[in-house]
Amino acid sequence: MSAVGALDAYVEAKLVARVPRPSPSFARAIALAAIRETFEETGLAIGVGGFGAPQHAPPGAWARFAATGVYPALDDIDFLARAITPPGRPRRFDARFLVVDASAVASRVEGVIHPEAELVDLVWTPLDKACELDLPNITHLALEDLVAALKGGLDRRRPRPFYREVRGKRLREEL
Repeated sequence: MSAVGALDAYVEAKLVARVPRPSPSFARAIALAAIRETFEETGLAIGVGGFGAPQHAPPGAWARFAATGVYPALDDIDFLARAITPPGRPRRFDARFLVVDASAVASRVEGVIHPEAELVDLVWTPLDKACELDLPNITHLALEDLVAALKGGLDRRRPRPFYREVRGKRLREEL
């Protein structure tokens, strides 16, 4: 999918830290996947509008995204944290938590969220209130990391936390 802007060099470097085959295209793919997934689940199109629909969008979610007239934008995306599920869990993941300012939402498609969808409601919640919600532990850790990053002005050069478990010991390392 065509995108507007490029990932910040510091964000890109942190996204590819400690991966087997680091590359700019891998970092870009992570950011685009986050934009696509956000759109699929919420109807929020992160990017830049006003240029007409992107040409030759891949089928599926990207075609629906392109129909909004928004080009995905990478330059506002920031990488917050990485987490790998501890071994032995039935559902494992190697997740990157990404953030973007709400001003980067260029369009919203209605009807994506409904009682039969994966999300049944979407509300904007102040960060301090979100930290009080009943959420998975890793989400609370990511929110705490966001609070700390915001206090530092979201400096793109900052270290990013990497949560994982090695030989039964939970680690918080920095990327």
